[in-house]
Amino acid sequence: MAASKNHLSELLSSSVLIVVGVAVASVGRLAERIIIAQQFSTEMYGEVTIGFAIMTIGTTVSLVGLNDGIPRFVSRYDDDRDVRGVWFVGLVASLAVSLAVSLVLYVNVDGITGALFETKASSDLLRLFVLTIPVSVCLTVGVSALRGLENTRYKLYSKDLLHPGLRIVLLTALVAGGFDLLAVGYAYFVATLGTLVVVYLLSNRLVRLVGPIRTHSRELLAYSAPLIVTMVLSILLTRMDTLMLAHFRTSDEVGVYNAAYPLANSLLMVISSFGYLYLPLTSRLDSEGEREEVTSIYQITTKWIYVFTFPAFLAFTVFPGDVLSIFFGSKYASGGAALAVLSIGFFTSAAAGRNRTTLAALGHTTVILWVDVLTLALNFVLNVVLIPRYGFVGAAVASSAAYVVRNVALNAMLWTKCGISPLSKHTKTTYLVLPVVLFPVCVAAANWVSLTAFTLPAFLVLTGLLTLVVVAVSGCLQPEDGTLIEFVEGAVGVEIPVVQRYLRARGE
Repeated sequence: MAASKNHLSELLSSSVLIVVGVAVASVGRLAERIIIAQQFSTEMYGEVTIGFAIMTIGTTVSLVGLNDGIPRFVSRYDDDRDVRGVWFVGLVASLAVSLAVSLVLYVNVDGITGALFETKASSDLLRLFVLTIPVSVCLTVGVSALRGLENTRYKLYSKDLLHPGLRIVLLTALVAGGFDLLAVGYAYFVATLGTLVVVYLLSNRLVRLVGPIRTHSRELLAYSAPLIVTMVLSILLTRMDTLMLAHFRTSDEVGVYNAAYPLANSLLMVISSFGYLYLPLTSRLDSEGEREEVTSIYQITTKWIYVFTFPAFLAFTVFPGDVLSIFFGSKYASGGAALAVLSIGFFTSAAAGRNRTTLAALGHTTVILWVDVLTLALNFVLNVVLIPRYGFVGAAVASSAAYVVRNVALNAMLWTKCGISPLSKHTKTTYLVLPVVLFPVCVAAANWVSLTAFTLPAFLVLTGLLTLVVVAVSGCLQPEDGTLIEFVEGAVGVEIPVVQRYLRARGE
């Protein structure tokens, strides 16, 4: 119990900074999409998101799974020579692949534009995105090394604050200066390059990047090899719908869909905040034979991820049209059905917890590979069947169904291979009681009120408080939650004696 509290406190301490970072980065990504969506037509916004998808897939392919391999191995070494060796091998391998990928894409820009885009101006934007891929890869390698060193502050300063901040400033300035869609490409390239320099300057303060190295190429690449495919499959799962929607339908529909998609994706913000140190911490606990600690941390964090995500899930599923109008404008309100459907899929990831990361940390990368193959195949078939007939709503159904199947399969494998499940007695109660109590109330309220930019924050605060009350009253709290309560008390400087007495009574 004491060890579990210490490990959970360590994870929570990092998560405060990461919550701030993830929140700022998420708001930054959303803000830049809002700027683009409001400055250009839905068709042009749709073409920008197609370019984003191609750049993201190219970057993921180029990383060849090393963005998970690097932090796993860095966390296991204390000698600077070993740490530099892992970083060096990862950088050289991924940079070489990224240059080859960028060259192939750059040579074929015209063909890609003809197949997926509707305006000729998008070819120049795509070229800028392709040139950004090697820079983005080097940046990700640097951030992965910081993750392995379990340093949250430098990652917050650079990737979460500086990178989105630079993009928004540059994008706003270029658009105001009269640039067309190319403003987006220039903003991404320059911001990524600037952040890359800062990340490596900060990394050098932790471990000198120039010095003797001791490589572990075979171990690193053997671990990362299955992840080459799983990472690509994972990113295709998030981008396939956009590319297939671009192929079968119009850029206008792509634009509406990609207003709903990032909002639904924001439901993963809380689970992402627990992910930065979760992999190296879980990997270290497993190497020390503390499998029970891994299970305990997994169950507690999953329950609270579900609780903290639930209010936004309510807003996105009960008031989807209102939410889209608030953020993107009334011309995107028609995507409300897509937002509600996508939110269900993404919320299953919150309910399942860090299943994929846990399997990766425990070395079961081949299992992840087969689950991702199954999920991508399902997503592809559903997209082919549904998009031509139902457009972006069909794409949303395909993606949501794929996420549900993926999380069920990953958790089944985690239980079968490792005996680990997110479902403790308290978690099961939490999963059941929150929707049963709060959904009918919110659905009834939707018949009388609509959300605006002023009432949405009030709705989230009110439902957040009601969520916590329901959790406490229905017996969902457990003694281990005291660590979280103590951490919150220390962070806000306010004691919550009633809750602490309740937890102590349950522990007796």
